[in-house]
Amino acid sequence: MKHVIAGTGIAGTMAAEAIRKLDPDASITLIGDEPFLPYCRPMISMLLEGSILPGRMAIREVDDFRSLDIELLSGERVSLIHTREKSLETITGKTIPFDRLLIATGANPVDIKADGSHLANILSMRNRGHVEAMLEALPEVHNTLIIGGGLVGLKAAHALIGRGVKVTMVEKLAHPLPMVADRKSGSAIAQRLEAMGIALKMGATVTAFEGNGRVREALLDDGSRAPCDLVVVAVGSRPAVPSIEEGRIRVGQGILVDDFLETDEKGIYAAGDVAEAFDVVFGLKKVNGIWPVAAEQGVVAGMNMAGGNVPYQGGMGRNVVRVGDLDMLSGGLVNPPPDGPYEVLEDEDRRRKTYRKLVFEGDVLKGLVMLNRVEKGGILLALMKRQMPITLSKEMLFDPRFDFSMLLPGMQRALTG
Repeated sequence: MKHVIAGTGIAGTMAAEAIRKLDPDASITLIGDEPFLPYCRPMISMLLEGSILPGRMAIREVDDFRSLDIELLSGERVSLIHTREKSLETITGKTIPFDRLLIATGANPVDIKADGSHLANILSMRNRGHVEAMLEALPEVHNTLIIGGGLVGLKAAHALIGRGVKVTMVEKLAHPLPMVADRKSGSAIAQRLEAMGIALKMGATVTAFEGNGRVREALLDDGSRAPCDLVVVAVGSRPAVPSIEEGRIRVGQGILVDDFLETDEKGIYAAGDVAEAFDVVFGLKKVNGIWPVAAEQGVVAGMNMAGGNVPYQGGMGRNVVRVGDLDMLSGGLVNPPPDGPYEVLEDEDRRRKTYRKLVFEGDVLKGLVMLNRVEKGGILLALMKRQMPITLSKEMLFDPRFDFSMLLPGMQRALTG
């Protein structure tokens, strides 16, 4: 059996190892478009801030692949997949046949559409190459503009302010982290960012860049100007769906997969940021572009490629962020629509600078936000992942004593009686 995996991120790497555990004789080829060993993508912000060296980012070494008899092809981008012929082509002209294929090509950064976006030093921050380009430019950089206040933008801002560079962040919505924080937690994060010396321009967008070959200034939609020698574009990403010839592979937001992470084309699977798989909180298929979900999907896909029959239990968005002295944990549905069937409970202590919010649909926890009291976050995330009904008083979830044992019938009676 010849297995080919397109993508050397965590999903592809975990899949290759899962296949080898179940099938010691299979042929496994792992193809990656970057000229590096598979590395920990969340660590690129640490590379930017200078706290690690590139060699520390690798998740596996050459000897690991050699010992598992996994062929690693780095610097090879998949250009076309032939589903009927069961082969793929790379940009260097290679044709690689397969019996089973995993598409784990990740996601590409969204480009900004503004006049002057062709100028030098306007960069995305999605991979190691992007960060290395920033590091090469840094000696002549005094002012940086971060476009986008999401997780990538925050990490870039934190790294660059630590290097003594002036940083301005522009976000089109009302507060940082608009996809994973609510208004109160987003406002608290904004205050911490400003305390760190990061200038914020919320509710604003960039309309144009100016410079002579290299960016020097950005024009905002409110008419103001922001000086910038470096621009970090962090406005989101899109699944990197490769070109597919013929076949019946459906694509929505990402590549649609079934409960076993197989596409409509038998023998072709998808996992990680490129896959649109079941989400337990929302009860539908969506892309969950986070590292833990990609790792989980890679293992399941690999086991099924090797002949297993392992259903994917579903993903769930969750994030842990530290901004200055502020810790935030969030997951699931943090900004429920006001006209939806949701109940929201909040617990806030302004003196201690803590805030907790729980979102329920009926008796099931659907979302949470926690600031500076995150010690029970793991338990609550597990409840949400399991979609376990909460039959005791929901306020008990705020109790520092709360744990799983309280959901046992005998313990519930003792607590409520």
